Amino acid sequence: MTNTIPITQITFVRHGDVHNPENLVYGRLPGFRLSEIGRQQVAQTAQALANGSLPAPDAIFASPQPRAQESAQLIQVRFPELEIVTDHLIDEIDVYFEGHPAEEVAERGWDLYTDVEPGYETPTDIAARGARFVANVRETHAGQHVLAVTHGDVIAFTILKVMQEQVGIAFKRTLDRFGIDDVYPATASLTTLIYRTPRPNEIPDLVYTRPYDEDLVRPSLS
Repeated sequence: MTNTIPITQITFVRHGDVHNPENLVYGRLPGFRLSEIGRQQVAQTAQALANGSLPAPDAIFASPQPRAQESAQLIQVRFPELEIVTDHLIDEIDVYFEGHPAEEVAERGWDLYTDVEPGYETPTDIAARGARFVANVRETHAGQHVLAVTHGDVIAFTILKVMQEQVGIAFKRTLDRFGIDDVYPATASLTTLIYRTPRPNEIPDLVYTRPYDEDLVRPSLS
């Protein structure tokens, strides 16, 4: 009889679209919750999860930010037996441009990291804490499917790190290199890492989906 190693899956869920009438880089600022479109996005994503697009989740982790917590709660409606565990390893980035107009960062090509004063997170910092979260989940939830409700840059840099791509200010945080149509994780999208062995340096399989209607697609901040 052959022993089989259980597959561990970690699905990063980006929070839904955010109510942001002043079009700010909101970062960790308080009070930024989901827009009505964002709630619809997450509701459809939760429905897709409940319909079996992936194995039923065994745990739900979430960033402490209100938009992530609200998204996790909308998903939890479909899985009421699960508790939401807040994890600061998947918190929003600590960024210099917090509270600045989004147009200012758009003019920089959405580069939040080049030539800013010290004391804020770098891509390497973000990737490192995201990878710690992945390692923790692989250890404590081996053979299970875990949801992690978090933020765009956290997802992007974590994916680059675990896929053993280069991470840094000079390297783009794009996912199209993995055959993903969306260059950057869309709001309420699902990015799943599939681990088939317990090897710490395993490069996982990667599956991405944006499981809601096209009329709900809109650009938003991280």
